[in-house]
Amino acid sequence: MQPAPPGTVDGEDITPAELRLAARNHGQPLEGLRHDITPVGLHYLLIHYDIPAVDPASFALEVDGAVERPFRLTLDELRARERVDLPVTFECAGNGRTLLSPRAVSQPWVLEAIGTACWGGTPLRPLLDEAGVRPEAVEVILTGLDRGVEGGEMQSYRRGLGLDECAEALLAFDMNGMPLPPQHGFPLRLVVPGWYGMTNVKWLTRITLEDKPFEGYHNAVSYRLTDAEGVPGEPVTRMAPRSLMVPPGVPDFMSRVRHLEPGPVELSGRAWSGWGGIERVEVSTDGGESFADAQLEEPVSRAAWCGWRFEWDAPPGEHVLCSRATDSAGNTQPLEAHWNLGGYANNALERVEVTVASI
Repeated sequence: MQPAPPGTVDGEDITPAELRLAARNHGQPLEGLRHDITPVGLHYLLIHYDIPAVDPASFALEVDGAVERPFRLTLDELRARERVDLPVTFECAGNGRTLLSPRAVSQPWVLEAIGTACWGGTPLRPLLDEAGVRPEAVEVILTGLDRGVEGGEMQSYRRGLGLDECAEALLAFDMNGMPLPPQHGFPLRLVVPGWYGMTNVKWLTRITLEDKPFEGYHNAVSYRLTDAEGVPGEPVTRMAPRSLMVPPGVPDFMSRVRHLEPGPVELSGRAWSGWGGIERVEVSTDGGESFADAQLEEPVSRAAWCGWRFEWDAPPGEHVLCSRATDSAGNTQPLEAHWNLGGYANNALERVEVTVASI
């Protein structure tokens, strides 16, 4: 049996190891939700190991395994293929991890591990068709150039994806109209609309067809919804519905409690789900005791978030604001999260503390 993911801790102390991770990775300040397309520097970032040094002149993507015609493509050859530009919302599977107790010892995300970029690239499926996928193939193994030690073993970052799940996948070489930055996977990465961020392998260098499910660390051990070590649990897959609010008013520096003048204020935010389009967003100004419908905007794309707006006549006092999303599959955000060992897929309601008073 492979070692389990990092354990959990009680209490609020952040470990030095977590601080090192937090210094390397960053979330999107939630005021960035104002942008339909997240500026590159604000888009959340998670790097599992190191950013590899890649020479684009010698880079090649290998397609092999259970295929009739293995081949390799240079970056120029990939860029010469059919191009698609698609805004896609990404969310880290660990977003909201620090709000669970006990807390998983890992990248200490609060709620900022999100972003929507316009990814430019070429569809994956035609490459598989050209390679001639053999009948026995059931899974696509995607390998990045980044390497490190995790679960007690040296490995490349690799993810397995079912063939059916590759239908909308892109091999992206551009982000917001420019070549991928090094930290976002230059020169090539995978983009799978609707799935949590761990699926979107960066620095992608090999696509291998296999006749059995992938049992590597990042499929079989990590990114699993389990309540106990040694119990495999269900895999983390598509993003659960979530709504987040653009922080209203101005913040207290340390606590981030918001301060507002009394009177009319427009609350706004973004909502998304990997299981279908957003059909409803509701807003509460009393901590989730009661809700009223917000007005939805058109989604940025079929694979990206939609905006919402809500008019509130803010009375003096202390308030807790919440928003919750419902998708077309009937999934609604819960008031409270279901705990799991890795702190994954926590889509419980955001609670925004607001002080309304004349400033």
